[in-house]
Amino acid sequence: MEKIDGILNNDTVAFKDFNLHENEVVSIKGYIHRIREMTGFSFVIIRTARDLIQCVYAPEFSDYRWDAKLTEEACVKVTGKIVKSTDAKGNDRFELQIHDIEILSLPAEPLPIVINKKQLDGIQLNTILDLRPVSMRNPKERAIFKIQEGIARGFREYLAQNGFTEIRSPKINFAGAEGGTNVFKLDYFGKEVYLAQSPQLYKQALVGVYQRVFEVAPVFRAEHHDTSRHLNEYTSMDFEMGFINDFTDIMHMETGVLKYIMQLLKKDYAEEIELLHADIPEITEIPCIKFMDAKELLMTKFKYKPSDMKDFDPAEEELLGKYAKKELNSDFLFVTHYPSKKRPFYTKDDPTDPEYTLSFDLLFRGLEITSGGQRINDYHEQVEKMIKCGMDPEQFETYLMLHKYGAPPHGGLGIGLERLTMHLLGFKNVREATMFPRDINRVTP
Repeated sequence: MEKIDGILNNDTVAFKDFNLHENEVVSIKGYIHRIREMTGFSFVIIRTARDLIQCVYAPEFSDYRWDAKLTEEACVKVTGKIVKSTDAKGNDRFELQIHDIEILSLPAEPLPIVINKKQLDGIQLNTILDLRPVSMRNPKERAIFKIQEGIARGFREYLAQNGFTEIRSPKINFAGAEGGTNVFKLDYFGKEVYLAQSPQLYKQALVGVYQRVFEVAPVFRAEHHDTSRHLNEYTSMDFEMGFINDFTDIMHMETGVLKYIMQLLKKDYAEEIELLHADIPEITEIPCIKFMDAKELLMTKFKYKPSDMKDFDPAEEELLGKYAKKELNSDFLFVTHYPSKKRPFYTKDDPTDPEYTLSFDLLFRGLEITSGGQRINDYHEQVEKMIKCGMDPEQFETYLMLHKYGAPPHGGLGIGLERLTMHLLGFKNVREATMFPRDINRVTP
């Protein structure tokens, strides 16, 4: 009887290891990305998970002869000799002289769009999204989500290194964490329940267990916004930390997270950064400004008349981003002490002025990517604020267990992964940085 030992029998060589196998005969597997027929020979570009590998077919290399069935997007195993060559810029590169091509599968139809150029030229975003399983094969499109992988990876790695435990919270909940009407309702065996707007209530509960927790997972907002900034399902990178001195501890932790992410991207995702012409920011420290001081700045320096004194509109965020870059030499700006009326029920009010909260947003190049702050940890204070917000504390008994049986001073934040990716790469629409967007018009593919 055959036994499976868990060791993969890998009969191929990765492109990054070609330099270790110069003049050896090896195999690679992938898609035929492009075929360029020349006089007496052909270039065959093989697309693997991350690389484009130049292979060369010529009759003198071996007894193998070109199969007329071979076409672009065929899945193949190519065997050949690794040789060093020189590209058009005079740089050394490795390529494969083809000795054999084994066909693993052939496409049933030609692709509906051309994907074997550096980017998808002249194709509308809706078409790109409609054809996502195919359009993401384009090198630039797939590079977007390698960068996104790096962001989430950096978030996880940094927090794990700093004593955080990764958690998994349910996405079907008894109530909306943020309150309000922007929740998706479900018929759950005859009961009305909701899709999670946030892991907030659960990550707070688990601060009482692990002290520091984080999660990278989807959240759902039933907002009727059809804008370039909004999605109805997105990925939230959340953390919550206990035994804080005050809410600035959370801001310091986020600064460390972002510094680590940007350094990781530069180190491990240089090819994607170059392909996307991404401007990865340098972070030393992040300046901050109080909410009302920011409003005053907008009115005096920029002569802007705010329409809402309890929040910022997109134009205000953009102006603050320009101010941070020009005057403070920072791509980021923390805005603190948001009005209590605009923050969720669990946000701790400023003891020196209860009209405002110990909370913050983080603006990145003029776009809000983070909301966070200190939470209420006293049971009686939390119940009182729930009642003040028109909530029934009895419906939140399981949430209030944390407070009733002892909660440390704690706080946390959430970062929108797609929104951060969008702005980092200079896109104008968050859907460009979302693998399979879900908005008020789109539930496919």
